[in-house]
Amino acid sequence: MLDLVLKNTTLPDGRVADLSFSEGKLTHIGSAGAASEEIDCRGLLCIPAACDMHVHMRGGSQSAKETWRTGTMAALAGGVTMVVDQPNTIPPLLTETLYHDRILEAKAGSLCSFGINGGVSPGADLHALFRAGALAFGEIFAAPSSYGEALTDHQLRDALFAINSLGGLATIHAEEVLEGIPETLGAHHRIRSPDGEVRSLDAISDCLPPGMKPHICHLSSPDSLASAPGSKEVTPHHLFLSIERFSPDDTHARVNPPLRPESIRRRLYAAWDQIDVIASDHAPHTISDKAVPFADAPSGLPGVETMLPLLMNEVAEKRLSLASVIEKTAISPCRILGIQPAGFTRDTRADFALYAMKPETIEGELLHSRCGWTPYEGMPGVFPTLVIQEGAVSYSGGEFTGTSGRWVPGRGYHGLQHID
Repeated sequence: MLDLVLKNTTLPDGRVADLSFSEGKLTHIGSAGAASEEIDCRGLLCIPAACDMHVHMRGGSQSAKETWRTGTMAALAGGVTMVVDQPNTIPPLLTETLYHDRILEAKAGSLCSFGINGGVSPGADLHALFRAGALAFGEIFAAPSSYGEALTDHQLRDALFAINSLGGLATIHAEEVLEGIPETLGAHHRIRSPDGEVRSLDAISDCLPPGMKPHICHLSSPDSLASAPGSKEVTPHHLFLSIERFSPDDTHARVNPPLRPESIRRRLYAAWDQIDVIASDHAPHTISDKAVPFADAPSGLPGVETMLPLLMNEVAEKRLSLASVIEKTAISPCRILGIQPAGFTRDTRADFALYAMKPETIEGELLHSRCGWTPYEGMPGVFPTLVIQEGAVSYSGGEFTGTSGRWVPGRGYHGLQHID
């Protein structure tokens, strides 16, 4: 007997079919036999669940901002079944011991699959982190940001050559920061300007070993897309939000790289076809963290739960193609990371999100991140009704089944030491 059948699902190509699952795998598309659980999915669009390759799950001493449990609840409720945590934690993940501790913390709380990147800083043991299972390295800071110290060009070059020799993936935060303390969104944009982002990308290109293709995080302007080496990531906040949407000193919109003027946002959106990956850069801070003068406020905002709903609303409004959204959220991130993607074939993960394609108004108090707010308040989003993870229901109708997340190590993992 099958474990689960999703009956009458609408597939991305428009066909309506049953999906049969057994032992964590999608075993058949078409008329199904008897199953322990059947769910009628008539009218629901079924797509591969997303991999968000850029999140900051906080935890530890920052648990007031987010925990692995609340952060992955937000992920599942947004159609994301795989997240990749960044290593600029407190303390940063620069040693094998700290990396193992982070895995244990994640295993204790995560409701979805997860990978964890290794930190890059002077003194970091890159070889040990690679063997410990780092999915990638970075984000590596070419400019300072929240909880991240910038590397010099010499340090960056040495790190990139070392990562390349291991066969690892380098993910890089590219910015140039001018002197000054911003007191408004406009000043923040000028101090961390689009032109400076392009200059930073040029400097990064000069540091790369021959043939190395890095992953460039959260590009904020179309000119950066044209300049960036390797794969190119853009966030929903740079696609959908601009300075003009907020009051000049609204700290909730402070993020690195900064939000840009509406004219640049529109040009970035128009360059959709040049973008390889959409990732949230989910970086929550509490309401009280943000309730300070702009100059003192931390940069970062929540986004893992709203990433897919914002994009699926664009699909519903026929501004973006469904195929391109699937490519940039489910397929390309996994290809870049070298991990198994979600999908409809036997060699893919049986992770799916099902949507009624009915827009809802985004409200921070209804979301699951512990921080309790969203910069997308009042905007339309299409949220999933049902989420399947490894062939089983993880989220349905607003309820979580309590599935445990699986750690996905990187290609360098030696596998000799059991982590539990």
